[in-house]
Amino acid sequence: MHEFTMQPNAYLCSPDRGPNKTAPNLLSVKPKTMVLLSTPADYLPVAMMFVVAIGFVLFTMFVTHLLGPRRKSTIKLDTFECGIESQGNSRLPFSIKYFLIAILFVLFDVEVIFMYPWAVNFAEWSQTGLAAFFEMVVFLGLLVLGLVYIIRKGALKWE
Repeated sequence: MHEFTMQPNAYLCSPDRGPNKTAPNLLSVKPKTMVLLSTPADYLPVAMMFVVAIGFVLFTMFVTHLLGPRRKSTIKLDTFECGIESQGNSRLPFSIKYFLIAILFVLFDVEVIFMYPWAVNFAEWSQTGLAAFFEMVVFLGLLVLGLVYIIRKGALKWE
């Protein structure tokens, strides 16, 4: 077993002892043993829940396939979307602008989500309130800089 002790020539600076005084060998630390807080048996209910959930889905799909109606017709097999009949080929390419706008929305939306916990906890930060405020100013500055960049690049122009 290893014992860790403080060196006798370590210096202490305290009001009752001046600098350059040696420390007595008061600190003797023994290594702690690792205690497992959970065992694999603790995860058995979670594993059982997954098995039951997957089993329920498979059972339901199997039973509905066996008991469901099997009447096929041209109307049932026809392509249907939102109550409107399909016209033309559905594989036509369309502008990438839709995806670009969607990605930019998600990007800026997620960035704004980070502001909510900051705003909720801002009142509780009495000592670090000013530092947290300037951190948010930098964050918002970078966010606005990114918005200006995508506007200048023309990413938001819909043609």
